[in-house]
Amino acid sequence: MVSWSRIARRGRVPLGFAIAALYMWLANPLAISLLVGAMFIIPGLLIRALASGHVQKNERLATTGPYAYTRNPLYLGSFIIATGFAFAARSWWIVAVLAVMLVAIYLPVIRAEEAFLAQHFPEFAEYARRVPRLLPGPAPRGMRRSEFSWDLYKKHREYNATLGAVAITAVLIIKLLWLSP
Repeated sequence: MVSWSRIARRGRVPLGFAIAALYMWLANPLAISLLVGAMFIIPGLLIRALASGHVQKNERLATTGPYAYTRNPLYLGSFIIATGFAFAARSWWIVAVLAVMLVAIYLPVIRAEEAFLAQHFPEFAEYARRVPRLLPGPAPRGMRRSEFSWDLYKKHREYNATLGAVAITAVLIIKLLWLSP
């Protein structure tokens, strides 16, 4: 029997495209909502960028940079970006869809990924005990320092998140200009 987390993990990207189309249809942006949204979108993109420059997927447990404050900075950044786009769109339907996605898709995926990490990295249990799952906490004492790696950032193609955010923002601006009196 296939677990829900496996279905969620495989379906989240195609579902994301469908929700993006729904988002564009439901969005009703104003200049102020775009500005408020940007106040979330930009920090969310920065968090994701920093996290991608510290993670070496399946090779070692990431515990430095943003990973010293939260076990899932990539998801945290995505949630902050989604919050920004929800503000930009000015639609309660979008807020509802994003909340359902968080609970039904992303929380099971996070749990499954953490189960994988616990299975492959013996030090994960101690790390999970000290560092919160999603909302950042204070960095533990004696945190090992690590430099941000542009090579990792490029390897993970994290620039696609920025390109996507710019594209969605451009569509919102066009929609705003097209629909404004």
